[in-house]
Amino acid sequence: MILPKASRLTPEQLREVTEIVESFGCHLQTIVGTTRTIYAIVGDERHELLFSRIEGLAYIDRVDTIQSPHKLMDRRSDLATHRMRIGGVELGRELLVIAGHCTIDPKNPNLFYETAAALKEAGVHVLRGGVWKPRTNPYSFQGDSRSLDILMEASARTGLPVNTEVMDEMHLQAALGAGVDMLQVGTRNGLNYSLLRHIGKAIVARKTLVLLKRSRHMAPLDEFIAAAEYITHFGNPNVILCPRGTMPALDGYRNHPDESIIPLLKEKTWAPVVMDPSHAVGRSIYVEGCCLAAVAYGADGLCVEAHIKPAAGIGDDPKQAVTPEALARLVEKARAIWALRQSPGSPAPAGEPAGTAV
Repeated sequence: MILPKASRLTPEQLREVTEIVESFGCHLQTIVGTTRTIYAIVGDERHELLFSRIEGLAYIDRVDTIQSPHKLMDRRSDLATHRMRIGGVELGRELLVIAGHCTIDPKNPNLFYETAAALKEAGVHVLRGGVWKPRTNPYSFQGDSRSLDILMEASARTGLPVNTEVMDEMHLQAALGAGVDMLQVGTRNGLNYSLLRHIGKAIVARKTLVLLKRSRHMAPLDEFIAAAEYITHFGNPNVILCPRGTMPALDGYRNHPDESIIPLLKEKTWAPVVMDPSHAVGRSIYVEGCCLAAVAYGADGLCVEAHIKPAAGIGDDPKQAVTPEALARLVEKARAIWALRQSPGSPAPAGEPAGTAV
């Protein structure tokens, strides 16, 4: 990891450093952070002479070695100072709340518009809405591209940024073309490295965020973080990790709730962690408890399925979605736990100093 003395290298300096790095069989990846640009050495960086040559350049401050399977996502990476903002919230400084329909019904757009307005009143920062849906059964409703227009219209009406899942390059280009603020990678694509690469390349010059869900079948934490590295190493570090329950399912829940991994993730990576309780537990009556536990464990945000009339919804909404009123109550309790986490002398989640914001 190369840190220049200035906020970034000049084109001439970048060419010189690149030539040195490539002469050792590695390549250089530029990562544009909030306040400064850093340069990652990708490849086997265990070359003492490589470091010596770069450190000898007058415009280089230092070179750090990070021998980790996920060099950029590692807590010791200089990206640890990177901050993300969306919906007026800086992640880690305030609890981020994402909420909306599992699946937008293209035949009844008013349900989404009404939900969006109610969620804004409930204090939501980002609207979620499923446009395209991965389904186990090929005969189930797979979503509809017309729902993307509904999602963006709701954004225009409320002024809220939006989140939606993409499953392939066509979805990716359509979502970016429409102006989606946060792309979601679902659990079934959590280890789809081809899709992760495409997303990483597509968002390099954008402020787009990515909500990366943990793969469904008990993905080890290093594997989960490494999946985020596939996106980040192209140059946009705006990746958020999202636990959402894993297999095998726990009796009574849709999946095996995994909010307890949050402090373990924070020991390994600087990335914000936003919990999806709806898919973890699978029933609306359990969502609040899962949310509050996640915040107590150190979550930076929540991604909750919510619907103004859950019984009239499609997809998972009838069984998983909470009403905007229930969400407002839930968020009030979650923020109280958040405040307790920030209070002086309170135990801090792993990797955070006690009494400070994440």
